[in-house]
Amino acid sequence: MIGRMRGATVVICLVLGGCVTPTFWDHTPQESHVVRSGESLFVIAHRYKLDHRALARWNNLGDGTLIHPGQVIYLRPPPGGSAAARAAPKRTIPPPPADPPPGWGWPTSGRVSGEFDGRPGSGTGVVINGKSGQPVRAAADGRVVYSGGGLIGYGQLLILKHNETYLSAYGYNATLLVKEGESIRRGQRIATMGEGPGKRAQLHFEIRRNGKPVNPRQYLPRP
Repeated sequence: MIGRMRGATVVICLVLGGCVTPTFWDHTPQESHVVRSGESLFVIAHRYKLDHRALARWNNLGDGTLIHPGQVIYLRPPPGGSAAARAAPKRTIPPPPADPPPGWGWPTSGRVSGEFDGRPGSGTGVVINGKSGQPVRAAADGRVVYSGGGLIGYGQLLILKHNETYLSAYGYNATLLVKEGESIRRGQRIATMGEGPGKRAQLHFEIRRNGKPVNPRQYLPRP
């Protein structure tokens, strides 16, 4: 009971901002991750800036689609050749894919109030101001690999996979209009804008190349 109370206190402290505000994008080096409800391997890899295929290999997960809450996902490759290698054969990780970027478009209209700087938090993408409920659209053709609100700090979140190299993420949504597994076309309405920090209507938008955030302005057309 004491342990539970302490855990609850920590969560409340974080959520209310009395401590460091938790974000989905924070990356604290660690050896493993316990799967939470609503998480997919794409989401876990996205969080720790890893490639989902490498995670699947390290954990003997096949294509990585069958994971469940409470499952332990190792975030480092097993020691090669040791008995503790989690029954995984020693493999050479291939170089990351280099698929061309898709044709990107802006996901919504509005003033950019936060620019990419590579730091955890809003710095891993751009923040676009707008009006509550305005359309959020797919920045490129792709497939929904995450749709849900189980990740603290970014409201309702969508992640689209565009090819083996590029993902895009859309945070602070009020409502989600698409589900995991759906194929999406560029410009398709996928969500409505919600509120970000400070109760302002905003969209947090990211582009990730092989799991790492890159400056969206390198790919988006000039506004």
